[in-house]
Amino acid sequence: MTTERRYAGGCLCGAVRWSATGEPLYQGYCCCADCRKASGSGFVPFMGFAASAVTITGETLKVRSPAFRGGEALRNACPGCGGLVFGGEVGVDDSHTIYAGSLDDASLFAPTMALFLRDKPNWVVLPEGLAAFETMPD
Repeated sequence: MTTERRYAGGCLCGAVRWSATGEPLYQGYCCCADCRKASGSGFVPFMGFAASAVTITGETLKVRSPAFRGGEALRNACPGCGGLVFGGEVGVDDSHTIYAGSLDDASLFAPTMALFLRDKPNWVVLPEGLAAFETMPD
């Protein structure tokens, strides 16, 4: 009998919670200007899961901005504490980007890529061995 890995996390105050089963589809760091400004940091660490693997509870503040390839990027934050929790629209998108800083167990984050290195500040030092992309990979 195999058991699926479970991930869980939420915002700072706990009003928005999420859980996911199975392995992430991808994990990495995004250094784009939007993620830097949204997080107040040099990058956003992220994990991608199929929407069918994710359960989200709590109301979120939805923040929309132009996306790199057109359309909109949607970030979901807690309206109470302001913590960024996930990207994507529940019930609409096929997958969700979970912000790894919201993990209950931070040791579960295992990044394999770095995106938007063209926008990375010089003071950000990323781990060696990541697949590196100047913008968004195809």
